[in-house]
Amino acid sequence: MAQPHQPTTKEVRLFRNNRSQAVRIPVEFELPGERVLISREGDKLIIEPVRTSSGLLDLLAKWDPLEEEFPEIEDKPVAPEDIF
Repeated sequence: MAQPHQPTTKEVRLFRNNRSQAVRIPVEFELPGERVLISREGDKLIIEPVRTSSGLLDLLAKWDPLEEEFPEIEDKPVAPEDIF
C-alpha cells in the first residue's frame, strides 16, 4: 500500500502565547516526545526532537576528539616487596 504524500513545506500562522511567539505544528510535521531543541541558522529556525541518551558511548560520540598529543610515560613494573 502506498504511503500518502508528505508535504515538505506548509505555511502556518504565528501567534502569541503570553510573551512568547508560538507556531502550531500541523500533524504531518509532528515530532516525537515532549521537548525539542531550537536553533537558528541565518533567518531559519531549526526544531528537532530531544533524543534521550543511551549511555556513555552516545555521550562520548558527541564530543570532539582531542587534538593534543599525550606524552609517553615509562611504565615500569612494580618492584616486588617483602611484606612479612
